[in-house]
Amino acid sequence: MKYLITLLLVLTLNSVFAARPKHQYVKIKTEQGECILMLYNETPLHRDNFIKLVKSGFYNGTIFHRVIKSFMIQGGDPDSKNAAPKIELGNGSVGYTIPAEFRDSLFHKKGVLGAARDDNPEMASSGSQFYIVQGKTFTDAQLDTVEKKRLHFKLPLSHREVYKKTGGSPHLDRKYTVYGEVVRGLALVDSVAIVKTDSNDRPLTDIKMTLTLLRKGEARKLEKQLRREEEQLVTASRK
Repeated sequence: MKYLITLLLVLTLNSVFAARPKHQYVKIKTEQGECILMLYNETPLHRDNFIKLVKSGFYNGTIFHRVIKSFMIQGGDPDSKNAAPKIELGNGSVGYTIPAEFRDSLFHKKGVLGAARDDNPEMASSGSQFYIVQGKTFTDAQLDTVEKKRLHFKLPLSHREVYKKTGGSPHLDRKYTVYGEVVRGLALVDSVAIVKTDSNDRPLTDIKMTLTLLRKGEARKLEKQLRREEEQLVTASRK
C-alpha cells in the first residue's frame, strides 16, 4: 500500500512538473535593457515562424532600425546586421511572407508585438520584420476620428477603454497582424522609443538585440508569477 501511495505521489508530481506552459515566451536583450514577449496561440503561423527564427539565432545582431516616438519600435531586418551608419533600412527580407492572421480580440494596445509588411493587397506579413507598439493615449473624440477617417469600423468598447487608459496605435487594427505582447520589461520599449533618430527614423546609435526562447521551466515560473500578480490586482480592485 505504501508503495502504491508513493508511486501515485511521484506520478502526480511528475505530471505537475511536466505540464506545458500555456504560451511560449521570447526574451529580447539589448544594451537599453530587456523585455519578455508572450506569443499568442491565436496566431499560430506568426508564432511558429517567430520561434523558428529565434531558435536559429536569426535576430541576434540585428537592430531596431525604425523608431518613432509615441508610435512603435521596429526591427528584424536581416540587412541591419553590421549596416553602415545612415543607410536606410527596412527592405530586408527572408524571401517569404506570412498570411495575415487578424483576430478581433487582438488589437494594437501598448506593448503589442506586430508583424511589419509592405503594401501587398493580401496584407501578408514580412517573414521576419516586427514592431512593438509604444503608442499614446486617446480621448473618445480622438478615437471617434480614428474610426471615421482611418478604420471605417467601430472599435469594441473594451478596446476603446484600453486605448484611453493604457494607449496604443488603434489605426493599425485589422491592417497588421499582432501576435504577442510584452509581459515583462515594457520600460525597454519606452527607452528605445525616445532615442535620437535620423531622417529615416533610424537611431543614430545602433541598438542591437539578442533574442532567446524561454525554456519550459522558465515559462512555467513566469506564468505562475503573472497569475499571482493578476490575482493581486483583482483583489486590490475589490477593496
